[in-house]
Amino acid sequence: MRVTLLEKTDLTARFIVEGINPPLANTLRRIILSEVPTMAIDDIVIYENSSVLHDEILALRLGLIPLKTDLDTYNLPEKCSCRSELGCPLCRVVLTLNVEAKGGVRTVYSGDLVSENPNIVPVSEKIPIVKLASGQKIMLEAYARLGRGKDHAKWQPVSACTYRYKPIIKIDYARCDGCGRCAEICPRRVLAKEGNKIVIVREMECTLCMDCVRACEVKPPPIQISWDNTTFIFYVESTGSLPVERIILEALKIYEEKFTEFMRLLEGLGV
Repeated sequence: MRVTLLEKTDLTARFIVEGINPPLANTLRRIILSEVPTMAIDDIVIYENSSVLHDEILALRLGLIPLKTDLDTYNLPEKCSCRSELGCPLCRVVLTLNVEAKGGVRTVYSGDLVSENPNIVPVSEKIPIVKLASGQKIMLEAYARLGRGKDHAKWQPVSACTYRYKPIIKIDYARCDGCGRCAEICPRRVLAKEGNKIVIVREMECTLCMDCVRACEVKPPPIQISWDNTTFIFYVESTGSLPVERIILEALKIYEEKFTEFMRLLEGLGV
């Protein structure tokens, strides 16, 4: 197996994985979506809520605010030694919200949440929660815990995690008349016309839509689109809870743990 990084930012990564099959590619995708833990608000104690939102809707909005996560400091609730329903400082973080609108309408933002740990805060301070009319107030305590996307979407570490086959584009220049229709119709501008010749300029951007093949008036078309079923282009976009490289490394670590456990169980059966 070989991995080639195509591009990376603080929140996104695009890379090629060679030498694997579709089931393994999908396993990695599903582990990223459902197994990599992140921090999210799970329990809320509301002392006062005179806003237009019902308590349960307010709680839902707070739960869906992505929080920056520290996997090295906190334990998953089921693995914490406290065994407490409310948790302890090793497995939960307390955030408070105490906002009142005085003298006019006020929008409550995620930045109004005050965390006991400055490292566990919303990834953005500008996520709107609710608007308060003059005199309305919200006062509550929120308990954030580590969890997994398989239990609730609020714990998913990514907003996007996709893979696709690596495209293979071939042009028979002996039969291509260079009309340029394929380049004009391509939605991703994979092809371009240079003089009287069609050239491949962005092969990795091809989505295998086949529009270029259908647009060609020469029959059979001199352009052929196929794919390599052992090479995949992955795109991972973090919600901001964890750096994208940490998400990928944690997913690989979890995959290794699951594989090791599976082999141990097989050996126990004497297979």
